[in-house]
Amino acid sequence: MTTSSHNSKHEQNTQEQTRMGTASGPRFRPGGGRGRGPRGALMPGEKAKDFWGSLKRVAGYLKPYQVHLLVVVFLTLSTVGLTVARPRILGLATNLLFEGAMGRQFPSGATQTEIVEELRSTDQNQLADMLSKMTITPGQGVDFTAVRKVLTLLAAIYIANALFGWLQHYIMGYVSQQTVYELRKEVDAKLSRLPLKYYDDNTRGEILSKVTNDIDNIASTLQQSLTQLVSAVFTVAGVMGMMLIISPLLAGIALISLPLSGLLTAFVAKRSKKQFTEQWNSTGVLNGHIEEMYTGHGIVKLFNREENALAVFDRENERLFQASFMAQFISGTIRPAMQLLNNLNYVAICVIGGMRVASGSLSLGDVQAFIQYTRRFTQPIVQTASIMNVLQSTVASAERVFELLDEQEEKPDAARPAVLEKLQGHVVFENVCFRYKEDVPLIEDMNLDVKPGQTVAIVGPTGAGKTTVVNLLMRFYEIQSGKITIDDVDIEGFRRDQLRNFFGMVLQDTWLFNGTIWENIAYGRENASKEEILAAARAARVDFFVRTLPDGYDTQLGDAAANISQGQKQLLTIARAFLAEPQILILDEATSSVDTRSEVLIQEAIAELMQGRTSFVIAHRLSTIKDADAILVMDQGRIVEQGNHDELMAAGGFYHELYNSQFAGAFQEAV
Repeated sequence: MTTSSHNSKHEQNTQEQTRMGTASGPRFRPGGGRGRGPRGALMPGEKAKDFWGSLKRVAGYLKPYQVHLLVVVFLTLSTVGLTVARPRILGLATNLLFEGAMGRQFPSGATQTEIVEELRSTDQNQLADMLSKMTITPGQGVDFTAVRKVLTLLAAIYIANALFGWLQHYIMGYVSQQTVYELRKEVDAKLSRLPLKYYDDNTRGEILSKVTNDIDNIASTLQQSLTQLVSAVFTVAGVMGMMLIISPLLAGIALISLPLSGLLTAFVAKRSKKQFTEQWNSTGVLNGHIEEMYTGHGIVKLFNREENALAVFDRENERLFQASFMAQFISGTIRPAMQLLNNLNYVAICVIGGMRVASGSLSLGDVQAFIQYTRRFTQPIVQTASIMNVLQSTVASAERVFELLDEQEEKPDAARPAVLEKLQGHVVFENVCFRYKEDVPLIEDMNLDVKPGQTVAIVGPTGAGKTTVVNLLMRFYEIQSGKITIDDVDIEGFRRDQLRNFFGMVLQDTWLFNGTIWENIAYGRENASKEEILAAARAARVDFFVRTLPDGYDTQLGDAAANISQGQKQLLTIARAFLAEPQILILDEATSSVDTRSEVLIQEAIAELMQGRTSFVIAHRLSTIKDADAILVMDQGRIVEQGNHDELMAAGGFYHELYNSQFAGAFQEAV
């Protein structure tokens, strides 16, 4: 199938304006024209609906990588174990140095017991108690051989720790990127299965924000925060165990900060979640506005609405700034508050620990190790608190993505699709009823019989339902009742891709991709040969003007194909339709926006394209469809008249009035 755009222009009647959510005004509106369906994107300020459910759903994407995750957990446990062991081993080195320094203070020849007793006899009980818990050799200094062994062990631990950490991040990076890769594939596949209505109700900027920003936010969390969270949990457990072994009293003091930290984390997380949700929704709205203003920058300039566009941008940008600032500020307050608690805890441990060393209850190395454990104990708690805030942002993003994935899809194709050996192009509408909204009727009880090779023109005032007929024929929308058949086969019996291969479309709004002219024509049929592409170009009157361009068929068409004229764009879309070789042709105001000379060329190309094909022509200029085999006159979704041009003019009805009003208007303008 060849289309200028799947989303053909929508009629602007009251019914369809209601469908677009703009019954009281045009679709262009501040904020990027953002709409919302029954299950659309989160509105600003809404909280995550199901935090744990969404988090569990994200975790479900990690199931194929369970072995990788087990390896990561093992590496994390190894890293945590080595990290927890380091302060205690370093404490041994400190004890060796301190005991060696103390041993040199006493004369050799005496034993440690004798020195302790002598100190007690001179009322130096505190020093005696401290020495009694140490292992010294009077008169000897530091045992550097033992110190070297301890430091060698520490060096080995540091190297192993770094290696395990590198492997852990490497594997987790692979897992996270593979997971997000699959999620992006799922989202992309979902977008192809969504009905046209979803794209009517949501701006491209909003959809792109979910596909890019929100998924990138999930990827960042999977890659960094999960390993940090696992490491933090195990570190807290390991450090707590070592602290209890060294001194239950000091461990109890350190634990006093835990409930305070938990309350503080919960308090901040509850308030930051709302702001993170607002931040990501504001990002989607701002992206939608920017995309709409950029796409329509010519119209914005034409109507001198730059200031208005900038005002809307400033307002949405300010809203995003406020949401981002508050999200970062609120989540950022947790670190200084936690540091205050940690510092108070640190002072208490230093004072009480020093007193325990002086009393001989603890060694200096134990106190040094405990102080390090205290720092390592509070650090993962602070880290966990920060990660919880990141998770709030991630879950807000995940819910937006899941809402897209949960959107109602198009009706499934038939389990056993029909196959036509040769398409004739016989199209029949039988008692077809359709409405965009349940309470707003549009097409009611429509009947139509188009024979193979016939040209049927569909005319009527704006909003009569002309383009809607085409949307129903190609199953962009599903009918509520009745039946549409092609060659006596219900169109619901075909796969959608097969059905749409029957059609070629040339629309008023041309759509060309970034790429060469050659690539744009070749888009009409996959694997078309060079000769077939050139033949389509000649048939569409494209070849003559392409060869006048400096690069010919290799001419690059940039944004909006601004380097060729509107008529040339339309001829390219006709060439694309020629290459597709459709049996049924749809022409939707294909010549309404071009000059007279271009219109002549386009009409010649269209006339050749229509030969032998069933054709539906939607037209406002009635002079262009006088030779149609049948003309359907539509008004408010109904066929009010039907016949050829002469029959309808002779009837003197609605078509007669439309036809004469066009020429009367043209005559008055000429006068």
